[in-house]
Amino acid sequence: MLTISQLASFAGVTVRAVRHYHAKGLLPEPKRDRSGYRRYDAFAAVELIKIRTLADAGVPLARVHELLAASEEEFTAAVADIDRRLRAEIRERQRHRERIARLAAGDSLALPPEAVAYLDRLRKLEFSDLMVEGERDAWILVAAQLPEHMPLYMKAKQQQLDDPATLQLLRDLVAAASWEADDPRVAAVADRLVALFEADAEGWEDHQAEGRGEHQGVMPAELAQLLDAVFLDLVPIARRLLDLLEERGWRGWTNLERIRPT
Repeated sequence: MLTISQLASFAGVTVRAVRHYHAKGLLPEPKRDRSGYRRYDAFAAVELIKIRTLADAGVPLARVHELLAASEEEFTAAVADIDRRLRAEIRERQRHRERIARLAAGDSLALPPEAVAYLDRLRKLEFSDLMVEGERDAWILVAAQLPEHMPLYMKAKQQQLDDPATLQLLRDLVAAASWEADDPRVAAVADRLVALFEADAEGWEDHQAEGRGEHQGVMPAELAQLLDAVFLDLVPIARRLLDLLEERGWRGWTNLERIRPT
């Protein structure tokens, strides 16, 4: 006869596990002997080994009792059912692993390669983490709505970085993001932006014409409003800058357009 410790050691489980199986009704709990100890026979050891084997195989404890009492045919059918469930769990865990892998990929989680390349270039140009993160979040919104147009947008952004004047203006705009709304330097920034727009006025109009009806150049109004709202909320000079641009004949930010005289 075995004590509970001996039984647990014989079956390769803990005493706590034996007591847990008692509580679940999987292993009958023997009566105490005259000395007050529970004694287990060979049958209990065999049953405990079966329980441990089934549990180690992934069988839910709720079904262990059923399998212990099943006929050979019932046991085979139940094992097949458990196997199907385990296979489904493995597939689900694999999907979880794939999601975790995408999370570990950083920018690649929700952006196409051309957008990742653009963000990497911003980092190499030593733009601030805050600016790069803002760009990333904005393009995540765009990529979710207009994935097929991301190559066009990213080509335009890369061309901006290729132009020294535009690149310097971008750096100055990033620096200006920390200014107070009434900073007198905002007017000069507006003048520089307008000069840039006017220098490529024909290009801007072609850009808009391409987008009408198919959104190739101009983003859908709701998406543009969402992106503009982020700009307005985060940058103190944003609203004043937009007002100054409009005074100078240009309206909008995400969907920039020239105001034609009436």
